[in-house]
Amino acid sequence: MNQIFRTTLINAIALGGIAVPGLVAQAEQPLSIVYPPKDHQTNAEQIFLIGTAPGSGDVLVNGKKIKRSPQGHFAPSFPLQIGENKFQLQHKQQKLEVIVTRLSNEPELLTKATFAPNSLIPATDITKQPGESICFSAIAPPEAKVSVNFGGRFIPLLPQSESVTLPPNSGVLVNDNAPDLTTINGQYQGCTQFDRAGNFGKPEFEVNLKGDRFSQKGDGAITIAKAQDLEVIEVTADNGVARTGASTNYSRLTPLPKGTRARVTGKEGAWLRLDYGAWIKAEETKTIPANSPTQSLIRSITSRQVANTTEIIFPLQVPVPVSVNQADDSFTLTLHNTTAQTDTIRLDDDPLIKRLDWQQTKENEIAYTFQLKTDQQWGYDLRYEGTSLVLALRHPPKVSNNKQLPLSGMKILLDPGHGGEEDGAKGSTGYPEKTINLLISKQLEQELSKLGATVLLTRTKDVDLGLKERMEIIQELKPDLAFSIHYNALPDNGDAENTQGISTFWYHPQAHDLAISMHDHLVRSLNRPSYGVFWNNLALSRPQIAPTILLELGFMINPWEFEWITNQKEQEKLVKAIAQGIVNWVNK
Repeated sequence: MNQIFRTTLINAIALGGIAVPGLVAQAEQPLSIVYPPKDHQTNAEQIFLIGTAPGSGDVLVNGKKIKRSPQGHFAPSFPLQIGENKFQLQHKQQKLEVIVTRLSNEPELLTKATFAPNSLIPATDITKQPGESICFSAIAPPEAKVSVNFGGRFIPLLPQSESVTLPPNSGVLVNDNAPDLTTINGQYQGCTQFDRAGNFGKPEFEVNLKGDRFSQKGDGAITIAKAQDLEVIEVTADNGVARTGASTNYSRLTPLPKGTRARVTGKEGAWLRLDYGAWIKAEETKTIPANSPTQSLIRSITSRQVANTTEIIFPLQVPVPVSVNQADDSFTLTLHNTTAQTDTIRLDDDPLIKRLDWQQTKENEIAYTFQLKTDQQWGYDLRYEGTSLVLALRHPPKVSNNKQLPLSGMKILLDPGHGGEEDGAKGSTGYPEKTINLLISKQLEQELSKLGATVLLTRTKDVDLGLKERMEIIQELKPDLAFSIHYNALPDNGDAENTQGISTFWYHPQAHDLAISMHDHLVRSLNRPSYGVFWNNLALSRPQIAPTILLELGFMINPWEFEWITNQKEQEKLVKAIAQGIVNWVNK
């Protein structure tokens, strides 16, 4: 546990604290621009200018009057041309210039026999097994002939005429997530297979443009590994991040508990493909002797109750990879690389679990499905004790029937987003999100305490606190509910001037009903726009120990909503609405 975590944990346990007074936005300051920053570069087709000026008089951008909020804030969007874009802002006698450079998404069209920089694929060392496809690609001049010499083979790379480009995940936040079919020039691809093992080194790429030849070594060496030469790894991280592919662009799978063992079936740069199909970073593992087993039998299973939790113990010969799938009233744990010899399971009458069913779903894979007595789950945890897997399923909290203290018995954690050097989004005056996050969290702490809840904060001051530390605090303190408090912004291609609303983010199914209930209550009771409810792979929605959601309570970059955000009376209404939303959901 590092020093930041220790200090923050102490602060989190300390209740109380005086809320910072609400800030009412004041625009009586000179013409100023908060966003974009100086020398800003972007690939977006447009940009918004966030700023403010004194209320009297007009603000002109390139000679044209722009809209402003009652307090003088503005956030107009403008299209961008490829290259340098200048914006002249004027308010009375004051003038500002903003320069934004739009970068092209299209690769430069080559006219000589050469390859585009960093276009040769594979770009990193890879390891595959015999019979698997090995694919190559490069960007070269159109009309050229491109090939690869590799392992004694000549592999032609064929030109690709069309490409389907998927938008980034953030596209859904600006209602722009449709695939884009584009015509491309200069992209070449080809694949082959090898049935024999060996270290074949780096492939040699060659381009021939009307007799002008150029060759270049690839950056990634290629190895075809024999089955008996494959490594065995053990997960050394507390929760090894398993993904669907070999980069952080790929989706997360169930984290692997520390101690998990698996055989490596492929490599790509710093990533390892494990025998059950997931990828993990090599830095989260260590290599163990290759003759170490990665397959296990399982026989009897038992359970125990500890601290408002049911723990189910799965005795195994080796710590195997696991996957979790939650439904409203069931919890399914899948053990990979495992074969059942199970005849006996002990599971007494339990406060949470109605029944445990299991099935060998395919060779070396068993699914254990817990039928639950409630359609609301309250969190879980997975760990290895030696080679035994321990699944901890948390019971519902014991809430008081006291109408004056409806949250008595509940432990609620609040996470004020950002802090320290990390400002988060900024409003039109430069007022940072980190400040309003902490202000609202402290006011909410007081309101929830009045309702009987025990309230914990991840930070009580303006300090740096990383995402990993915040997640560790939630896992360590084991609250009944956790809320990460934030305010919103948009990517450059968003419409800051016309986008408002509350949005809610969840990740684990156990948090879905809470997210929907809280979102609908806040939108309805505060008469605010809805920006939507999202399943999202956010660090502060991922803790599985409790239902955890992230609230985006409005857009800092919208001039009109920024005035609502920074209005003290509206802050008081917001805090009471959040608290009442929690009471309503807990009572339900």
